[in-house]
Amino acid sequence: MNRRQFLQAGLATIGSAQLAAFPSPSSAAGYPSGPVRVVIPFPAGGPTDVVGRLVAQSMSEILKQSLVVDNRGGASGTIGADMVAKAQPNGQTLLINVSAQVINPFLYPKLPHDPLKDFTPITNLASTPLQLLVAADSPIHNVNELIKYVKSRPTGCSFASASNGVPGHLAGELFKMTTGIAAVHAPYKGSAPALTDLIGGQVTFMFDSMPASLPLVKAGKLRSLAVTGMRRSKSLHDVPTLVESGFPEMTMTTWYGLWGPAKTPPEIVAVLQSAAARALANQDVRARLADLSADPLGESPERFAAFCTQEAERYAKIIKAAGIRLA
Repeated sequence: MNRRQFLQAGLATIGSAQLAAFPSPSSAAGYPSGPVRVVIPFPAGGPTDVVGRLVAQSMSEILKQSLVVDNRGGASGTIGADMVAKAQPNGQTLLINVSAQVINPFLYPKLPHDPLKDFTPITNLASTPLQLLVAADSPIHNVNELIKYVKSRPTGCSFASASNGVPGHLAGELFKMTTGIAAVHAPYKGSAPALTDLIGGQVTFMFDSMPASLPLVKAGKLRSLAVTGMRRSKSLHDVPTLVESGFPEMTMTTWYGLWGPAKTPPEIVAVLQSAAARALANQDVRARLADLSADPLGESPERFAAFCTQEAERYAKIIKAAGIRLA
């Protein structure tokens, strides 16, 4: 299965026939025997925290045991992730992280853990595309106009991102390589200040996550030129994908996953994946994810592991080609 087929399968609706095939939460006798700690390696209130708490709450009801969220922010998510990597592999300490989990090793040369070897993949929870944005009063109305605009100003354009090394930054670098444009990267400390400067015209364009930027598009302060998913966003029916715009390489999502420490027993992984998949099939959960322009996933551990490997390889190539290296 190629990457496109994998993503298309991952975005499919979880039907009742699929749910019937999931193992029962009682298949690991006695698990969980007490509250489960769910580490989210970012502060409360951000997209990872919102998605993580939503799924954890629903899983608590399914497992009939508390899943206690522990926000451990810092170092682009590596502090919280390292806590889980070093925890006992008994299913009592889990990690919910964003796609930075497989990006950080290629940005930070001295990372204290290996995201592929030191964790047990359980399932991918949800994904949301990025959108390519300009200010609402910009003369740019589509992707080709953006390319022409930037090429006509080879030293005067910049693109913003929420920080160095985040998907929005890497999408911008991939866009530069794909289209041959030259634009200076302007990293910010979060989406909010970057979007403010984009609205004000201090930067030319930006790739950003849907949850942070969609309200500003709806309010008429930003213009969305395209989305980076394989299909159009349900929240922006009239906005094309970058694939439709002629750039098939430009598929990229922000995605969220659930991991345990390495060597977590398969029977515990099966219980957790089943509970997560059932949580993601809950209509209330799906409705709240839809508000974030996020698609529920819930793939098997094997498919999630393969996806992580594919994503790591892809991001490594982008980071190397762009010459990105963080201390």
